[in-house]
Amino acid sequence: MASDPSSKPSFSRGRKWSIGFNVLLAVIMVFAVTVMANYLSGRYFQRFYLSTRTRVELSPRTVHLLQSLTNQVRVVLYYDKDQPLYSDISELLKEFHFTDPAITVETVDYDRDPGAAQDLKIKYNLGASTNKDLVIFDCGGNTKIIPGNALAEYTLEPVPNPTEREFRRRPVAFKGEMMFIGALLAVTTPKPFKACFLQGHGEPSLGDSSEAMGYGKFAGILEQNHIQVEPLTLVNNPVPADCNLLIIAGPKDPIAQHELDQIVQYVTEGGRLLVMFNAYSVNRQTGLEPILANWGVKVASGVIADTNNSYSGSDVIVSAFGRNPTVNPLTGSSLEMVLPREISRIDPSAPAADGSKVEEIAFSGPESFLRGHQSTPERRPLPLMVAVEKSGVKGVVSERGSTRILVIGDSIFLDNQLIDAAANRDFAGYAVNWLLDRTLLLEGLGPKPITEYRIMVSQSQLQKLEWILLGAMPGGVLMLGGLVWLRRRR
Repeated sequence: MASDPSSKPSFSRGRKWSIGFNVLLAVIMVFAVTVMANYLSGRYFQRFYLSTRTRVELSPRTVHLLQSLTNQVRVVLYYDKDQPLYSDISELLKEFHFTDPAITVETVDYDRDPGAAQDLKIKYNLGASTNKDLVIFDCGGNTKIIPGNALAEYTLEPVPNPTEREFRRRPVAFKGEMMFIGALLAVTTPKPFKACFLQGHGEPSLGDSSEAMGYGKFAGILEQNHIQVEPLTLVNNPVPADCNLLIIAGPKDPIAQHELDQIVQYVTEGGRLLVMFNAYSVNRQTGLEPILANWGVKVASGVIADTNNSYSGSDVIVSAFGRNPTVNPLTGSSLEMVLPREISRIDPSAPAADGSKVEEIAFSGPESFLRGHQSTPERRPLPLMVAVEKSGVKGVVSERGSTRILVIGDSIFLDNQLIDAAANRDFAGYAVNWLLDRTLLLEGLGPKPITEYRIMVSQSQLQKLEWILLGAMPGGVLMLGGLVWLRRRR
């Protein structure tokens, strides 16, 4: 039967438009549902990671700080994406943005995008050709630039080479989180705190980080916490009015009376004071002892030994702590001190005068004793650290605030050689932040180890891998495709 030339097409113009509209509407709905699901999961649901390599877990201190920020912060990675640390930096900053959306992150690859790189160099005055691989923090014109080579700790290791001896720098610890927190504090805080470091009585040096007994690394911790550090001599100068924290670390020589008077005035006015003694001044008083006694703190003349908690006999591993914000984060950790002195409360049973709170907050082990005091010394836990806090008088505003004092029986444990032992570095941050009443930052933060995986294969194994990857796998796909083609032809 002949076909009817007047028959209508299967799909009219109106039906075609209706089907097209339905398809478009379905695509829009799928897209909208996908966007909403991602938004809700990002804000209200827990994310899951398939491996530890993809997991970036921020410390509680970082989370608290990010959640407290209200400023808009722009972070720019002026970086070559092929650099080894780029992925670690990028993933960490993505986690910052996830925790606080006010932090925006962008990348400018100076090799792949020279135009944007040139604009960035002009804006942030990055004129030198060596100014590469940088992380730039910008908040309302306040900028902090961190070089990429400062974000990791490296070690030299030999490279297998049959002809000559070669070495390579292998990253062992990633310091991105601690460096980025310091940068955020620097750009969001209009004026940094100032810590004055007393000098002139045999105290360690702040300037040189290479000297074993120096305090350069300790000064670096203060700077990471956005605390400006400067040396101070009181010979002809009072304690500066903008000094937020006075640090006296391990004086070996007596402090002159007119300097002690300046220290007394500073503390009485509500100053914050960190004092650290050591074994060098056991038989020679510094002059600070009677001042601290007026605040309920006794600096004993004995040096503590604890053979059950010691590596070398002269050090003491401290793992017993009281209840104080300075040491609360150290639960489960320990400090390593060297020949520490006993620091105690003068009368633990009597209430402190003037509303002061005096607490012993760190102790040696139960079998510790004072060296050389008795032929059969008494063995008991001995205090090594005392915290003093005086609340302000109601209705009276002190010039500097409320007095806080932390007295420690050892200063060596925070020098360049020992500050990275045990939890010493973490404690340094806790101590200064408690003294400055920055309880938000009393959480642990430090370098995180970098795990490097290496696959060792022989020459024959490498050839087998090449055959599998370049021959067997593509050949298998071609063969499967050929079988499908032959089946369909039939």
